[in-house]
Amino acid sequence: MISPGMLIGERYEIIDRVGSGGMADVYNGKDLRLNRNVAIKILKQEYSNDAKFVSKFRAEAQSVAGLSHPNVVNVYDVGEDDNLYYIVMELVEGITLKKFIEKKGRLEINEAIGIGIQIAQGIEEAHKNHIIHRDIKPQNIIISREGKVKVTDFGIAKAATSNTITSNAMGSVHYISPEQARGGYSDEKSDIYSLGVTIYEMLLGKVPFEGESTVSVAFAHVHEEAAHLNDVDSSIPRSLSRIVQKCMQKKPDMRYESADALIMDLRRAVSDPQGDYVQLEETVNDSPTIMISDDVVRAVKEQPKRNPVVRDEPPFEKELINEDALDPKLERILKICSGVVAVIIVVVIFLIVGKVAGWWGGGSGKDEKDNPSSVSASPMPSEDVSADKVFVPNLIDKTLEDAQKMLDDAKLHYKLEPVESDKEANTVVNQDPLEGEQVDEYSDVIIYYSQEESGVVIPAMVGYTVEEARDKLESMGLIFAKTEKRYSDTVDEGKVCGTDPVVGTSVKKGTSVVILVSQGPENEMVTVPYVVGKKVEIAQELLADRGLECSSENISYSYSDKYKKGRVIYQSIKSGKKVDAGTAIDLKVSLGPQPAETTAPPNPTATPRYRYVGTVTINMNPFEYEDEDAAVIKLILTQDGRSRTVFNGTLSYKDFPKKFTVNGWSDSTGQISISKDGVVLDSVFDIEFKRIAD
Repeated sequence: MISPGMLIGERYEIIDRVGSGGMADVYNGKDLRLNRNVAIKILKQEYSNDAKFVSKFRAEAQSVAGLSHPNVVNVYDVGEDDNLYYIVMELVEGITLKKFIEKKGRLEINEAIGIGIQIAQGIEEAHKNHIIHRDIKPQNIIISREGKVKVTDFGIAKAATSNTITSNAMGSVHYISPEQARGGYSDEKSDIYSLGVTIYEMLLGKVPFEGESTVSVAFAHVHEEAAHLNDVDSSIPRSLSRIVQKCMQKKPDMRYESADALIMDLRRAVSDPQGDYVQLEETVNDSPTIMISDDVVRAVKEQPKRNPVVRDEPPFEKELINEDALDPKLERILKICSGVVAVIIVVVIFLIVGKVAGWWGGGSGKDEKDNPSSVSASPMPSEDVSADKVFVPNLIDKTLEDAQKMLDDAKLHYKLEPVESDKEANTVVNQDPLEGEQVDEYSDVIIYYSQEESGVVIPAMVGYTVEEARDKLESMGLIFAKTEKRYSDTVDEGKVCGTDPVVGTSVKKGTSVVILVSQGPENEMVTVPYVVGKKVEIAQELLADRGLECSSENISYSYSDKYKKGRVIYQSIKSGKKVDAGTAIDLKVSLGPQPAETTAPPNPTATPRYRYVGTVTINMNPFEYEDEDAAVIKLILTQDGRSRTVFNGTLSYKDFPKKFTVNGWSDSTGQISISKDGVVLDSVFDIEFKRIAD
């Protein structure tokens, strides 16, 4: 019998019981050795007596103990004491996401996105360490009093699903993936499906599938399509609806490849809520989800409610599926379907291996992103070009000063978040995004650093005058020591460009601070950034940050089927080139797709009887590979403010370079742009016209 005051493992004192779940009871406790409060989860007796489960449970819990992430409840210890098997975890005071949803009814759009991103970050960290949760649901998400979102129950969930209770579909059936409901293999994609259901519930206040029994709900996850969020509520952005739809695809390989990919789209949903960047694959006939007759569907849905949902008090809840409730007819069908799926999987694996090995003549299938030189001629529309992406460095355990220098060198900005930590003051405890993530240049990286007790944080004063900075320091109880000059490409000469100690450093009152003053750029040569595909306002800002000019006089406009309206489709100086500071960069900005033609071609019979003829040789090849399929190639002439198609035909790789003869409207210079299968390419060719009498 466990009671308050009891000592577990000669180290952990039981204070009181705070909850109970399907497999464990949870207690508030105290670690007497480190003098800190902890949560202690103790396995129930029926699981403690299962040697196989205990062995797996301990192995998985110990692997989870290696996780350290701000969005994961930390596991401190795993042990046994007189046949009591326990996990010691971080004590998070707060509320479960389930309870939070119940209190609010439904969450605001950005609130749900923010929580979803934090859950996905915790899941991604686990997946990188080859740990799968398999029971993601709002009941296993805790929101701390500080608003931090944390995922809990990693080790216990994986141990359970891989051993004793797989047949009972451990966890809440309302969040279970189709492959788990079928009793099949589950991996990282299962967590992504369950997170999609969780986001669905946050936005609508209800789960996508309800039923009279757990069996009917599980059946719906396998065979029914959830109502699209923006169809149910038009205020939910289309992009967010499609993100959830992609998470909840029946086929795992049609979901997001990783939680990182999901995070990227969730972040874009904040800045571009109506964007069309979520790619959904078409459902194909070889899906492992087999269609079942209406009679069988009706039989399952009309089954009596033999297994009512059992709910404990939050934050620990359970729901079990009893497979005995499936009727024999359905079981026979599912067994047959499983055999069919197994054959399909073998065939698909064979085809994939053959493709990679080049058995079918398809080569290695390298992504065109591996060849930056092919970007300008690529026929595929894309706004995510790796040329302006950078990798986030590892900042954890670095000093605050070193971390900020590393981010500066990596062309990244930073935001500072002080946290309580046992580490030395001004040491990086965590970061977001994590090491190795690929992000846009000059994106923000959040640095979580240890703050000295009763310390004062050095404020950001970039752009201040020296007098303003001195007044600021003195008002905070800090001492202005002196000024030192530094070169700066971004701060005007004579203004504050930094401090020593660096901004964000936690120091004691009375600390002397050196103010760093800009003396202008050290090198007048600056590197041109890549701005194609970006909104024109962002492009101008990026250029200005480098000391380059781009006013409205440097911007022209053109139709584009490849880039959305307002996006840059051309820059006059290529990225990576060194130019003088103050150099003007010309940009061409998309007007969107070209409207239907309204201007008729010149009438050769009109008087006076002259026509304007020019020739142009297309010396770039719109095709990348010799064996690429032929495509519809169009040439569009733009001259004197008018545009029309001057060539429309099917061509192939071997047709280029190719010379074209074109009729124009006058003897002024025109421009020829090229489209391939409706996609406008970047290359533009000038064409000179001569006046010729008929």
